[in-house]
Amino acid sequence: MKILIIGHARHGKDTVASFIKEEFGLTHMSSSEAALQLFAYDLLRDKYGYQSKEECFKDRLNHRSEWYDMICEYNSKDQSRLAKDLLGMVDIYVGMRSDEELSECIENDLFGHIIAVYDPRKELEPESSMSIDIHKRASHIILNDGTLRELKERTTSLFKKILKNG
Repeated sequence: MKILIIGHARHGKDTVASFIKEEFGLTHMSSSEAALQLFAYDLLRDKYGYQSKEECFKDRLNHRSEWYDMICEYNSKDQSRLAKDLLGMVDIYVGMRSDEELSECIENDLFGHIIAVYDPRKELEPESSMSIDIHKRASHIILNDGTLRELKERTTSLFKKILKNG
């Protein structure tokens, strides 16, 4: 089973993926982690003087649009390239940001389920770093408007339904 988790920055995507791993054993990787391993560190190391991949990864929030643009460039010949590379390593892709990439992945039937995580208390990103309308594109939405325990319960409940229904 291959799953995509989408949502805006700091809405809880990685937390939801961690809960799924903890409860159901599925592995996950974010688009940023995959980009870091495949190309981003090499492209940004000299530009920003990074001494390690960890330093580069931690600083990505200061360059969200640039990371978005790098991933779009990586996918320029095949919009699903990063997704295919990532899904070759793990079960869950966390954090896709391009609607063009999502459309290509849907056309190629790469995901069984698309889960959005949404926290109405948090700001939405500009389209320059997140062009997916999560409310239109997700097959499931997990509302993250409460405690961490509530988020875990909502995630577990949804995933049990997904496993039951296929």
